Amino acid sequence: MRKIIVLSMITLDGVMQAPGGPEEDTSGKFKHGGWTAPYGDEAYSKIVREELKPADYLLGRKTFDIWADYWPKHADFWPGINDGTKYVMSRTVKKSDWKNTVFIDSVADIKKIKNSEGSDIQVWGSSELIDVLFQNDLVDELRLKIHPLTLGTGKKLFNSGVIPATFTLVGSVITSTGVIITNYKRAGNVETGNLAK
Repeated sequence: MRKIIVLSMITLDGVMQAPGGPEEDTSGKFKHGGWTAPYGDEAYSKIVREELKPADYLLGRKTFDIWADYWPKHADFWPGINDGTKYVMSRTVKKSDWKNTVFIDSVADIKKIKNSEGSDIQVWGSSELIDVLFQNDLVDELRLKIHPLTLGTGKKLFNSGVIPATFTLVGSVITSTGVIITNYKRAGNVETGNLAK
């Protein structure tokens, strides 16, 4: 069984929209694109380089549109991005000129891919798709880069799709610029108790 790994750059208030640049995703009149730029350092870069190793990808249609326009021309920065399979959740788009692109349209399709043979599957961006994954308990791992700022508005990582669940911290780094980089694996169900006793 393949793991589904959500990789996300987020703010303290959970915003994940347009971390890479001003024009990346301006939907909803978002004005803070490129908010990660001031926070890079060697530790951050080292982890990102590791995450950019060849993989397969599960993407929402909006993120795919951004990627398909950019990454085929910039594979020198992300070796293997063109060779990895891009599974794209879409009910409206069914074909692309970007090689190794497969369109799917249901949670059943995602479960079938997850249960197939192959490498782990990375999810980048794709806030609406991540909601669906959380809602259906399909997130095996969270790799978060939590940046020390708040934006107030924008697409967020945790929305209405999140179910009660626990995760185990299996790795963390704090960069020189204050970014907390964490790796959480899905653990189990939420347990409760009474602190007053």
